[in-house]
Amino acid sequence: MKVTVLVGGVGGARFLQGVRELLGDGDEITAVVNVGDDVWMHGLRITPDLDTCMYTLGDGIDVERGWGRRGESWSVKEELAAYGAQPDWFGLGDRDIATHLVRTRMLRTGYPLSAVVEALCVRWSPGVRLLPVTDDRCETHVVITDPDSDGDDRKAIHFQEWWVRHRAAVPTHGFAYIGAEQATPADGVLDAISGADVVLLAPSNPVVSIGAILAVPGMRSALRTTSAPVVGLSPVIAGRPLRGMADECLSVIGVETSAEGIGRHYGARSGTGLLDAWLVDEGDTADVPGVTVRAVPLLMSDPSATAEMVRAALSAAGVA
Repeated sequence: MKVTVLVGGVGGARFLQGVRELLGDGDEITAVVNVGDDVWMHGLRITPDLDTCMYTLGDGIDVERGWGRRGESWSVKEELAAYGAQPDWFGLGDRDIATHLVRTRMLRTGYPLSAVVEALCVRWSPGVRLLPVTDDRCETHVVITDPDSDGDDRKAIHFQEWWVRHRAAVPTHGFAYIGAEQATPADGVLDAISGADVVLLAPSNPVVSIGAILAVPGMRSALRTTSAPVVGLSPVIAGRPLRGMADECLSVIGVETSAEGIGRHYGARSGTGLLDAWLVDEGDTADVPGVTVRAVPLLMSDPSATAEMVRAALSAAGVA
């Protein structure tokens, strides 16, 4: 079986663990990963979602934080702070910096991001093919009220600054995917969707993870035209995301933080949307016109429980 999964964030990485847990060695899993969080920091190119997927699947993640390396140290961060180097609100661990150094060197040599990810994965053996949605710059920026202005002046800041520095606690007006108009899907991405037996939308943030993936030209068309069924899984349980900031993001774009609200936001492929089936938690309900809705347990308590979510998604797709 060929399974392609659109993912972003910690939840997306944990969902991939369940996909890998369920499927056998003869199956092919491809993850199309969000790059909207990618950013330059201290001269290094940081790719948070790709790294979180790689570390999680390679058993190197800090499980308690859900991001970064296990057994991390912070000597470089402390030295940067001693120099007063900015930005001082984004922490890079020493082990993590090694990954960023290798990536940055390869990018500056001329390798595309997808080739860099492939090279880094040789060490981690994730058991899943990780593909950035694009090799091009396509960063999520956030339009906010300038906290330094006396009035309602607005400015755009990188998503990382909005979430890590401001904790989304500033007046926010919208999201912009910088570079999206010029971006193209990375090699292998469109083939992974068109050649799949099933495409899954992981329970990742609908705006800054899945939404940022869909902002790359060609991605919506690929999902709408693939012969594979497209099944999404709700990232909220009882009206609340279990982690992350999906509720803050959804409120900015006027979408209700509920299984039904997000399902309708994605919409049905029989109309102008993306979904054939939509899984919601067993305690939730949703009416999404044109979409088959099933209620199943969606708590990713461990890879085995997550594998059962994946099994339910494959069943809803009619391929299990």
